[in-house]
Amino acid sequence: MQITALPIFDDNYIWLAGVGSAVLAVDPGDAAPLIAYLRGRDLRLAAILITHHHGDHTGGLPALAEYTSCPVYGPASIAGVTQPVGEGSEVSIADMGLTFQVMAVPGHTLDHLAYYGHGVLFCGDTLFACGCGRLMEGTAAIMQPSLSRLAALPGATQVCCTHEYTLANQRFALAVEPGNVALQARHRRDQATRDAGRPSLPSTVEYELATNPMLRWDAPEVMSAALAHGAASTTPVEVFGAIRRWKDGFK
Repeated sequence: MQITALPIFDDNYIWLAGVGSAVLAVDPGDAAPLIAYLRGRDLRLAAILITHHHGDHTGGLPALAEYTSCPVYGPASIAGVTQPVGEGSEVSIADMGLTFQVMAVPGHTLDHLAYYGHGVLFCGDTLFACGCGRLMEGTAAIMQPSLSRLAALPGATQVCCTHEYTLANQRFALAVEPGNVALQARHRRDQATRDAGRPSLPSTVEYELATNPMLRWDAPEVMSAALAHGAASTTPVEVFGAIRRWKDGFK
């Protein structure tokens, strides 16, 4: 399975998983770049995965429905989803030999799903490189367990999130945990990657556990920062909630 990040809009990616001439697309917010990519390489769109209902993840579905009749997997509430899935579901794309486990990971939105299989995690806007999605519908008490589930996946798991927010997230992460040597090194590496015009993604679960303050609620420096920004205690939910609120207003 070959993983490709197809840029759309200012900072979104459509993730593509390719096997032979067949392609799986994740969160196609815009149909035109995806259709051009497929036609230019004589590829067939075999299936679509949707993580949540926001338009920059679903906006391409109407045009793609006219382009192809492939199945669209995602939350039942989303127009254009033909194969509703949820927690515990399995997505099997037989002609590609691919199977993904569906995980409900609410917090950014209440309908948010992630898809895990073949060492790859398609996590939409729940987990970002060195960050996580805003709590647009959920709460810290809802989001922190979702992040904890993703953090428990094998360390080598490739983290394929839908936005190129890495450098901005790292600037905040360095404010939270300035003494994190692994974070400092990662920031230098990712800055060079972006300066060269390449995506900073995918990340890995291992990288995120070492450098992402939204997962490092047990790290002493992160706990201290959380207490300084309103956390009532050093429980994971309180630490995460304080760090996420700080990030909301960080410049």
